[in-house]
Amino acid sequence: MSKLAIHGGKPAKTKPFPAWPIFDERERQALNEVLESRVWWRTPGTKTLAFEREFAAFHQAKHGIAVTNGTHALEVALAALGIGAGDEVIVPNATFVATASAVLFAGALPVLVDVSADSFCIDPELAEAAITAHTKAIIPVHMGGRPADLDHLTALAEKHGIALLEDSAHAHGSEWRGRKVGAFGIGGTFSFQASKTMTAGEGGMIISNDVDFERLARSAHDCGRMPGEWFYSHFIYGSNYRLSEWQGAVLLAQLTRLDEQTARRHANGRLLDRTLGAIPGITPQSHDSRITRNGQYAYIFHYDKRAFAGVETDRFVAALEAEGIPTQAPYPPLHQLDLFTSGAYRGRLSGAQAEARHDFLADIFPNSQREAWETVWITQNALLGDEEDMMEIAAAISKIRERARDLL
Repeated sequence: MSKLAIHGGKPAKTKPFPAWPIFDERERQALNEVLESRVWWRTPGTKTLAFEREFAAFHQAKHGIAVTNGTHALEVALAALGIGAGDEVIVPNATFVATASAVLFAGALPVLVDVSADSFCIDPELAEAAITAHTKAIIPVHMGGRPADLDHLTALAEKHGIALLEDSAHAHGSEWRGRKVGAFGIGGTFSFQASKTMTAGEGGMIISNDVDFERLARSAHDCGRMPGEWFYSHFIYGSNYRLSEWQGAVLLAQLTRLDEQTARRHANGRLLDRTLGAIPGITPQSHDSRITRNGQYAYIFHYDKRAFAGVETDRFVAALEAEGIPTQAPYPPLHQLDLFTSGAYRGRLSGAQAEARHDFLADIFPNSQREAWETVWITQNALLGDEEDMMEIAAAISKIRERARDLL
């Protein structure tokens, strides 16, 4: 086996992966149409409206509301649910901070629970155990594009009379039992930030099949206006979360590729499951037979350093990147962020809740720790490659394993 690339050897991967973002004349033409129309604002425009409708329809939902980013999508959705002071919302401890900070923005308490060891999605049994009289919603995250256990989660939400709001920022086009994720509960939110599987640099979306929720979310995202009413009528508290026509135009073009790209990522992900799963010390994120399509925002696997001569995860990642395999950092556990360890989160709470002892912050969260410090995430653009690319990923990892002692 040749010398590791990190030590000057030839990289295992020499053919570049597809560049991201992908664009062509569709985006150029759409942007030029907006430019020449002189209608750059969403309210009188047509591009963002069309994107809302087409994205919602693609995800088998009746309603779509385009907003400025994925964080704002969560904030608007929580506003539409009436979440506020004294309320609690259950969120996974392994996720991007926005899942929890959106709850704090609403003045409510994000109650952190651990994820499952194999899926890195919220553990439904731990979520149910965390429900109290103050719980108003649960926000599962479809980690890396892999849907959470929506059978279990929808059942517990119905049983306890709480809202199920899917954080689908990673899960464009993902399916559970042949149905697109995002509207299994009251609704779902998506992100179009630069790394996501369709992008306009920034942007977000809320989808739903609930007419009352949609009406309140649309009002909250547009200064408290109501559809069909006078422009300067404002009926509820709202802010300006509107997406521009520029981004709506780009996302309309991006949407035309989503189905084919998602199918390719899913197929390559299952190929990697088989090839990487055969390498000692590598355990792919679990696949469930009920998942009919995984949008694969990232390809996630657990790395056991004991099978790699004790090489720490960060050293393995550096070696993997030197071999030409692109990675991105996993999320640190929320309970270990300064936001929570310093007590700064209490500044968003009020009344007794602001002073109360929040025992969940003292938990160990073993599976969140596993996700944060023992997993490797291969970026989604790599999964747009061909079968040869997937074999080269496996070859790079095998090469590192065989020369692991060189990394000590």
